[in-house]
Amino acid sequence: MVAIKPADIDAFANRPDPARPIVLVCGPDAGLVRERVDAIVKSAVDDPGDPFAFARLDGDTLADEPSRLVEEAHTVPLFGGRRAVWVKAGARNFAAAVEMLVATPPGADCRVVIEAGDLKKTAPVRAMCEKAAAAAVLVCYADTERDLARLVDEEMRAASLTLAPDARALLISLLGGDRRASRSELQKLALYVGDNGRVEADDVLAVSADASALALDALVDAAFAGKPADVETQFSKARAAGTYPGAIVSAALRQALQLHKARLGIDSGGNMERAMYAFVPPVHFRRKPLVEAALSGWTSVRLERVITQLADAMLDTRRRASLAEAITERAMLSIAQQARKRG
Repeated sequence: MVAIKPADIDAFANRPDPARPIVLVCGPDAGLVRERVDAIVKSAVDDPGDPFAFARLDGDTLADEPSRLVEEAHTVPLFGGRRAVWVKAGARNFAAAVEMLVATPPGADCRVVIEAGDLKKTAPVRAMCEKAAAAAVLVCYADTERDLARLVDEEMRAASLTLAPDARALLISLLGGDRRASRSELQKLALYVGDNGRVEADDVLAVSADASALALDALVDAAFAGKPADVETQFSKARAAGTYPGAIVSAALRQALQLHKARLGIDSGGNMERAMYAFVPPVHFRRKPLVEAALSGWTSVRLERVITQLADAMLDTRRRASLAEAITERAMLSIAQQARKRG
């Protein structure tokens, strides 16, 4: 078996083993898959813009022309130098092309990178690459909490920014599921903060709240307003749309934090109207009835308990990824049931 260990994948992606010119990059985190494919291509060819040195192939095309992959892998660049071939898997089976490639692998001057989705170990392409001495398999799983912490620190350091401890913890809880999406959120945050030098929790909420565009508002609002039937309906819609369970928990955690902040304002003598203005971004008028119902029904102490509950659920979804959907649905229904208990 030549699947690279998770701890060694980044090192391999940046400096691939010349003895393994064929690399299959696959896994559930599509953003991380693409990031590592880009790193391998960058290390394999001097100029990805040179059509004589870099070829892009579609897996669906190879299903009809399996011999083309071997031909491209053994083509010598017109002006010499290194060469790379990037295969993007599609909906069709191109195992025949990979079988021919592993039987006659390219030399050390050519690197073949196959980008695929979440392949099972029994998938023909993955099984062949794991058995071939000239191939390596890089499986890209969703970032763990440690991975996210490292990513956050890396991006903030690159932007010459420091993070307040509560902002860092909040930011880590909001990221995950897709590496490119997480990195994009961090870069957007850095741009928003600019030359201020320090990222506060309010900055994270102001920028990352844009993730509510994932159409999770209805699900989250139903939970905090105490509508379990609506939670089940909206949860099914979110999962059918391919929304990552961790993103649902993140959206609920963001809402809990904002409700807690607004509730404290009311407890300090403020009114409902002023509390609604505390939300960042502002609450859409269609959501106001449900958000106001949540503010009326929840106390600050109960919201603190829910924040802890959601943070635990977030960690649990990462530790037990195979149960992430069940963990998330249970957490959302639990909030809805708690919301029905007043006082």
